[in-house]
Amino acid sequence: MKRFVIAALAVALVLAVVVLGGCTQGGTTQTGTTEATETAQTKGPVTVGSKIDTEGDLLANMIVIALEKNGFKVDNKAQTGTTDVVRKALLNGEIDIYPEYTGSGLIFFENQDPAVYKDPEKGYETVKKLDLEQNKVVWLTPAKANNTWAVAAKEDFVKSNGLETMSDFAQYVNDGGKVKLAGSDEFFTNKDAFPQFQETYAFELKDNQKVVLSGGNTAQTEKAVADGTDDVNFGMAYGTDGGLAELGLVVLTDDKNAQLVYWPTPIAREEVITANPEIETILKPIFDSLDLAKLQELNAKIQVGGESANKVAEDYLKQNGFIQ
Repeated sequence: MKRFVIAALAVALVLAVVVLGGCTQGGTTQTGTTEATETAQTKGPVTVGSKIDTEGDLLANMIVIALEKNGFKVDNKAQTGTTDVVRKALLNGEIDIYPEYTGSGLIFFENQDPAVYKDPEKGYETVKKLDLEQNKVVWLTPAKANNTWAVAAKEDFVKSNGLETMSDFAQYVNDGGKVKLAGSDEFFTNKDAFPQFQETYAFELKDNQKVVLSGGNTAQTEKAVADGTDDVNFGMAYGTDGGLAELGLVVLTDDKNAQLVYWPTPIAREEVITANPEIETILKPIFDSLDLAKLQELNAKIQVGGESANKVAEDYLKQNGFIQ
């Protein structure tokens, strides 16, 4: 009987050791997993915004996907609004990061020399310094692709009217040529956009020669030109637009360099980058990889191919090894 008691006690002891050992090992693993999960969940949240245009949507989705794949909780608020709206949202803390353009520094800060922003490196360094000092906004690595304002028209129309440059366009306007130009409100009112063309090339359009479309999506303005909607024969375009060739449109050369250089750059509130320095490391190689040709190609998939910005962004990140 005693042997049975001892044996029973021994078995119980072994079981206890196994159970306790198992609990300890399992508990450690479980705790470790929990801690890892909590750590991943505490990265962020980061709210990503963008302007209302094709490229803004594309780049914002690249940022969203890249951060999510690196364990950040992200709130996607792409297509936030016009430049004024999205900029205000950033400064007010409603969003944390969005893709902006270096040339915008001229409208963000007073008493700036436009010549500075026509030099890509100087423009970037200047706006980066000023925004950090005055607004605690950090400019991260830019994509060196000039997405500047432009005017486009149908290729056959351009050839038949001898229009290759903005100087030609100015002469055409001043000679009484038929003009119906489609653009966004910002294009017509931002002094560094169309008004700068008018000042540099010495011409002026009347209100009835302008068709103002909401937002800043050049897919709309370019399609209006291609289709001749409301007699539109010229339209606002950007340097990295992908739909130009597909729609049979060409950009009139800015032969007097009226426009600023616009490098797309992710910008974020300083406190967000300070708390999450990994963001800069994640986004740098992505924006380094984007040049004019690549952005035109990616924008074309959205503007012409009808793909969503999210899909195009994810495909690009996967194909280039930025995410799995």
